[in-house]
Amino acid sequence: MNRRRPAAWIAAAVIGSVVLVTGCSDEGKPVSFDSGPSSPSAQASAQGGAGDGGASGKDAKDGKDGKDAKDGKDDDASAQNGASPQTLLPTGPKAEFTTQSSLGDGTKIGVTTLKGAKSGFTGKVWVWAPKQYFEDKYKNSGFPVLIALPGGNGYPKNYWMGTDLKLQSSIAEWSRTGKSLPFIVVMPVLNPDAKYYYDGSDIPGRPKMGTWMTEDVPDLVRANFRTFSSRDGWAFMGSSSGGFVGLKSVLKRPDLFKAAIASGPDIVPDSPLWAGHDAEKQANNPEKLAQDLIDRKGPEVALAFQVGTKEGTVVPKVRSFIDTYGKGPVKTRLQLIQGGTHNAHTYVKGMGEGTMEWISKQMLAPIPSS
Repeated sequence: MNRRRPAAWIAAAVIGSVVLVTGCSDEGKPVSFDSGPSSPSAQASAQGGAGDGGASGKDAKDGKDGKDAKDGKDDDASAQNGASPQTLLPTGPKAEFTTQSSLGDGTKIGVTTLKGAKSGFTGKVWVWAPKQYFEDKYKNSGFPVLIALPGGNGYPKNYWMGTDLKLQSSIAEWSRTGKSLPFIVVMPVLNPDAKYYYDGSDIPGRPKMGTWMTEDVPDLVRANFRTFSSRDGWAFMGSSSGGFVGLKSVLKRPDLFKAAIASGPDIVPDSPLWAGHDAEKQANNPEKLAQDLIDRKGPEVALAFQVGTKEGTVVPKVRSFIDTYGKGPVKTRLQLIQGGTHNAHTYVKGMGEGTMEWISKQMLAPIPSS
């Protein structure tokens, strides 16, 4: 399976991230993601300017096929505070973020330690907000969230937090040119240790990584950022084992998440920790989850697969999944990346070649003040 290759590309991604991150002069300093003139990112935005909200996603009044949080009560409360439709204002309590690294446009990647109230697991979460988030014209609007997951062990770091892979800077550029929405990018640790893979699931007797990923991490984001109450504002992106977790999470919780970018993913759960728990394993199997979604006719999900043309063993598995389950409410797209290998740099390239634009069109866009 893909995830069993610790592979040079994973090591290179992590090492490169560490090198670039440790060179950040602001590393370790407190960082605030509050909007306003006192925000470091807001000042950078005012000095450097920014484009519009990016690719035209669904109007925030849409989202008929998704459930709104708390039956729309948060929408009503937010509207009374001048927020745009479906915007959920930060609920608190505020987390303490410190700077992990800085981008050339002045935005920051922050990091905090989260003790999951629902899972009981404690781990690090890195977050980046785009320049548009701090612009005055978007001060009353929610922003879409992309939970980015790494391949490999995904512990103790999530390699997407490094600036060398250019995920955040690419999204910043794509959002200026209309190829992407200006996503808030959230990067939690994938596993609780470097010994096992937990398939992003609540394996009996083990840390509840499924609850951590789909409930605790989103709760942290809602507590600290302007988000959308509709599931149309929430998506996953992951590579290799992280691609599996993103795919599985959307299919298992389509009430909470609308879309996923699954790059070079595993298709079925294969953690050795499932031994003796076959029923629970099948309840976290994307093939079964997709069929269940088809049988009950929704809600609709958008699954963007990415595979390099040199990933010989992965391509047929992804094609088979799409051919079998890509129907009804399961909307799929395949990006074949020419010359691409099982490599994080390959997947960022693929996102720029069409994946991000397609995913963005399935989701809610921030709404500027009139």
